[in-house]
Formats: sequence, structure tokens, C-alpha cells
Amino acid sequence: MAGLARYMAVLRLFNQATPTWTVAEMADALAVPQSTAYRTVRDLLAEGLVEMSSEARYRLGPAFIEFDRLTRLTDPLMQAGSDVLRSVVQEAGVPAVALLCRLYGREVLCIADHVSPDASFSPSYERGRPMPLTQGATSKAILARLPNKRLAKLIGAEALASMRHELAAIRRAGFCLGRGEIDEGLAGIAVPIVCEAEGLVASLSLVVENHRLAGAREERVRALLTSAAAEMERRLLVAGHIQEGSLR
Repeated sequence: MAGLARYMAVLRLFNQATPTWTVAEMADALAVPQSTAYRTVRDLLAEGLVEMSSEARYRLGPAFIEFDRLTRLTDPLMQAGSDVLRSVVQEAGVPAVALLCRLYGREVLCIADHVSPDASFSPSYERGRPMPLTQGATSKAILARLPNKRLAKLIGAEALASMRHELAAIRRAGFCLGRGEIDEGLAGIAVPIVCEAEGLVASLSLVVENHRLAGAREERVRALLTSAAAEMERRLLVAGHIQEGSLR
């Protein structure tokens, strides 16, 4: 293990269950010499990516907070969608959670969400939490807009073969509806957001209690999401043109 991979391996050890680590624990978990783990931690400590939490233990550092702020201020998808999420939730007419998600390696990552004040449930999708690539409306709406060659690399030829008809149907329909696939008792409708100029394929989703999503309300929510996604794509295009013009 060398280069950036060595640093990322250490950082990925930190999670909610084990928020602090000693150098010895890191070395054991990664099967590397303690000297290697020590040098890696020393470098991460110098950049604020980890910090001391107690004697001989380390936790994630404040540099992530700095970069989180910069991401909120500069990420084109978040810039285009933050207020859209709020509007979608307000207009849904039922307790709901709106999600803005994008590809993240071989997973899907929620980058922004908005919860209605009267929502008494919490979906598994939440900002910053990677989720499975092949499960749920939120993920499938993204997969349906990817070319087959890229899909095969992401999920494998066998999985692609089993999902081909489902994804084709989602692409034709322009949305994906899922019930209880991720969270029992919850339903989600997702529509894709595509901006080739920015290299972005994402999805906008609304999660509600399953029994609240039927008939005319389902059609209304679907139309609401489709309109909101179109507005986000328009904003992305405008922002891209403005940025391109400023660089000339």
C-alpha cells in the first residue's frame, strides 16, 4: 500500500462504531507495520485530517469541516439543488424527505437532504452516507441513465444482465418508484438529473410513508419531481456557461 491509498485506508477506518483508533490498532486492522501506520498518522495529523482525542488515540480532524463548507459553497449540484429540495418538500402535501444523490465510486451518496417538519420517520439515506448502488429508487434512477459500458464496470456483467429490462423500463418512464426496498413501510420516487457538460448523473427523490403514496398523489409527486429535476438541469447548464465565460 503506497501513496494516497495508504492515507485513505487509515481514514476509512473511522466510523460511527469506532470513532477513535490507536496507531497499533490501525496497524493491526490494515496488516501493516506500526512504523508505517505511525508515519501515515503523523502526516495526517500535520494536515488536520486527524487529531488526538485522548492519550495515544486519534479521531477525524477539523480539516473535514473546512472542506465540507467549501463543498457546500462550490459543488454545482448542491448549488443548483439546495432550495429545490426545500420547495419539493413544501409542495409534496405529505410528510416527506427530499434527497439529492449522486454516484460515489461503486455506491450512491446523498449529498443533500431536506426533511419536512411533520415527518416522523427517517430514511436510511442521509447526507454523507454511502448506499447500495443496485437497490432502491434513488440508486436505480441514476443507473438507468448510465451507458451499458459504464454500468458493466460498476455492477458487473451478470448484475447488468439481470437488471437490464428493469433499467430500460425506468429510462423510458423517466422515473423510478420503489416500495419498502430500502426501508420497510417507506416508498420513494426518484427522477434522474443529467448534466453532461458537468459530467454529472444524479437523482432527486422524495421519500414518504408507503400508505400516503397512491393514485393522484403519486402522479402529483412524480410531476413535481420531474419539474424540479428539469429546473436543476437548467441551473447546472446556466452555471456551466457562466463559469466557462469567466475563464475566457
